[in-house]
Amino acid sequence: MIRSKKLSKFKNITHGFFGSRGGVSKGIYKSLNCGIGSKDKKKDIKNNLKIVINKIKSKNRNIFLPKQFHSNKFYYISKMIKVKRVKCDAVITKSKNIPIGILTADCAPIILYDPKTNMIAAVHAGWKGAYKGIITKVIKFFIKKGSKVNNMVIAIGPCISQKNYEVKGDFLKLFLKQSRKNIIFFKFSKKKILFSLKDYLIKQIKNLGVKKIEYLNKDTFSGNNSYFSARRSLSKKQNDYGRNISLIMIN
Repeated sequence: MIRSKKLSKFKNITHGFFGSRGGVSKGIYKSLNCGIGSKDKKKDIKNNLKIVINKIKSKNRNIFLPKQFHSNKFYYISKMIKVKRVKCDAVITKSKNIPIGILTADCAPIILYDPKTNMIAAVHAGWKGAYKGIITKVIKFFIKKGSKVNNMVIAIGPCISQKNYEVKGDFLKLFLKQSRKNIIFFKFSKKKILFSLKDYLIKQIKNLGVKKIEYLNKDTFSGNNSYFSARRSLSKKQNDYGRNISLIMIN
């Protein structure tokens, strides 16, 4: 697990970006696979989630994990409720002792905190969610709830780096159709088109006036880092992959 230096300054919240180590899963899911939707053994996934809960020292034994579908939808919770997983890609709350989290395997995990309004959010931003403005919608909701952009602190966790994020021509066209200025998020190398997800997200965040931004520079695709990666699994012709969990809680 790694933490944001900026967020770690606040003692009334607990957060963490977890990788693939420290769990009980076997094989391609080795070892801290928290992917509820993966084909891993359900018992192992539950035990891994318990490990995460213990690591953040939460009294609440449940993590509020949404059913992600690469959207710009978010869900605001006022208390822990026993319902089926909510379909959205961001969770927001001001309630204490409710760990909120998201799962990733190359997509960007984003954690937000406003110490003045004491509101937190966990955001799953793949290229589709980023393109649809998931982070923009969450920040605007914070503002609607009384937050000032100068107070917000945002950490972007481990995600796939530009050098390993090869895309096709139609992907490039889609982003250029949105704005010709999006060309700055692409590199062209040896007939390859490479996309920077984190830079695209940081630009959206800065466009709204948020300045306290931290990027935890870990590439999920790289074999040197201990993170699950959907693209790496695909390159190895594996039929599934584990998921990294990132979460935050108000103590």
